Amino acid sequence: MWVNRKSPRFVVTALFVALAHALGTSDLGQAVERAIPRPLEHHPGNIFLEGESVRISLPKQGVWQLLDADNRSVKTVVANDNLVELGSLPVGFYRLKNEDYPDWVSLGVIAPLKVPTPQTSPIALDVAMSWFYREDRMADVASLCALAGVNWVRDRLSWGEVEPHRGEFRSRTRYDAAAEIQSACGLKVLQVYHASPKWANPETKRFPIDWRNCHNFLKAVAERWKGKVLAYEPWNEADIEVFGGHTGAEMASLQKAAYWAVKSASPETIVCWSVFATNNAAHLEDIAANDILPYCDTFNFHHYRPLEDYPSLYESFRQIAGPRPLWVTECALPLRWSGDPEKQELSDEDLFEQARRLVKVFACSLHEGTAATFYFLLPHYVEGPTQFGIIRRDLTPRPAYVSLAAVGRLLADARPCGKLAEKDVWGYLFRAKPDGKSRLVLVLWSKDQRNLPLPVKPVALYDHFGRSIELPAESLPLTAAPIFAVFDEDSLAQFDLVNPPQANPVPVSSPCPVVLQTLWPSDKIDLRQSAYRVKLDGQDLSFPIFIYNFGQTGAEGTIRVTVPTGWEAKFIDHCRLAAHERVEHTLQLVPPKSGWSGVAVTRIEGDFGTLGRSVLSFRLVAD
Repeated sequence: MWVNRKSPRFVVTALFVALAHALGTSDLGQAVERAIPRPLEHHPGNIFLEGESVRISLPKQGVWQLLDADNRSVKTVVANDNLVELGSLPVGFYRLKNEDYPDWVSLGVIAPLKVPTPQTSPIALDVAMSWFYREDRMADVASLCALAGVNWVRDRLSWGEVEPHRGEFRSRTRYDAAAEIQSACGLKVLQVYHASPKWANPETKRFPIDWRNCHNFLKAVAERWKGKVLAYEPWNEADIEVFGGHTGAEMASLQKAAYWAVKSASPETIVCWSVFATNNAAHLEDIAANDILPYCDTFNFHHYRPLEDYPSLYESFRQIAGPRPLWVTECALPLRWSGDPEKQELSDEDLFEQARRLVKVFACSLHEGTAATFYFLLPHYVEGPTQFGIIRRDLTPRPAYVSLAAVGRLLADARPCGKLAEKDVWGYLFRAKPDGKSRLVLVLWSKDQRNLPLPVKPVALYDHFGRSIELPAESLPLTAAPIFAVFDEDSLAQFDLVNPPQANPVPVSSPCPVVLQTLWPSDKIDLRQSAYRVKLDGQDLSFPIFIYNFGQTGAEGTIRVTVPTGWEAKFIDHCRLAAHERVEHTLQLVPPKSGWSGVAVTRIEGDFGTLGRSVLSFRLVAD
């Protein structure tokens, strides 16, 4: 999924200063100190901490009913001057309704964080700050993220907007403001882009033609935002047509150029894998053949799949990722809006279903072993009939925002312990730090109502909004709404668990600064097979092969080409490059005279001595 909503830029307001409670970064790309966030004085989004007096503005005077998340009336209030004092409210999601007003006004009350959000917490959020919010609103939005207990946030970047002409960078952009404001709020920022400027490739949704352009851009922004943007995805969902429709070989080659760009500017900055939108087996085989693990610090992918699909889906990526941490940088179980097309709002039933689904998505994803799970999406955003956002246009919450705050607190720094072996129960046990101390937190629900006996009594129980629930005497009543049960850490042995999945411990080689690339017309790509289509006309096949040296010194090595049985290859057997040089050679392939079918894999491998080995593997199919 993607968003690209441009807004006029405004100067950064004094709110930026108000958020500077977490200022200061180190060369290690970690916040030096992260304070416990407090709401801004004007309480953007009508978000309050439990214990605060709730005071909000209403769109009209008159009599309003305050309803809780169960649609029960809490109190009747009279607004004489559009401002109402609601006093102190318990944790939860609330709405105010007036018979003469066609919409509702929402607010959220969340528990205060007892300690700063852990630097290693996997709770993350796609915010798309730069494309959704003006600079004078960014501080409000960053505050909402920090209050929810979010660790990482994902932004959006336009390469052409920052570098409109080759080598010419704008001195100040909205991306600078977003990086400064979010990092000042104690949030860790992941940045990503998905298009080339026209000067780098007239077919802008495709990768740049010359890897040096991508390398120079990423190096420049990694230097510019060092300590503020702590991670980069070199491209978004390049494996699908809407973002270029690239083969695994192309993605792997770009990845290597991007890795050397970021690391040359900021060695501690995280270089993520160029995130997958699908788990197409051909793409996975293609990148595995291209030895990409040395060139990524995390392995990233997206999904919008049913919960039942998670085990097989994650396993397909886990096998390729090896020991690299899994990052899911977009995920959700989205719902369709209904009613007024101007509001694009979920039905009442689906508003609360979105809140339940958010908790389930995090629980199932974290059980699969992700180091970071980014929920899609914070802002009000629709694609066709689907509403993704967990806050509204005016920043006020949908119920799912309050559920996010419950996840941010109760699953802070969560690490999976296993899944309950109980049949027909979704139950995931984590070691987490809900109050700064290590606890066991069990997230569980069932399709049908039932009572579940527990081997040990919890010390605390919360619903999916983070509201405290009375502890049961013997068994725990379950419904489709997830609940959080907190236990002492030493009770782990009492649970009958299925162990969580483990990373694939494959060895990882060292990265080589020599990078190989081939170019093929985009209309001759078979995405399903992650391959280049070639005609069988009895002629030899010719491919341009570009060799780059992104190292600081010259490189010299031998080249070997491996082709399928019955094929022949003609290519150079030795290569010498100066630092930052790019050379072009032609690879000629001679297919079997008898023809061929299926996928033919060509592998070019360069041995550059102490600099390492460089690999380019690409796939061919008959057109």
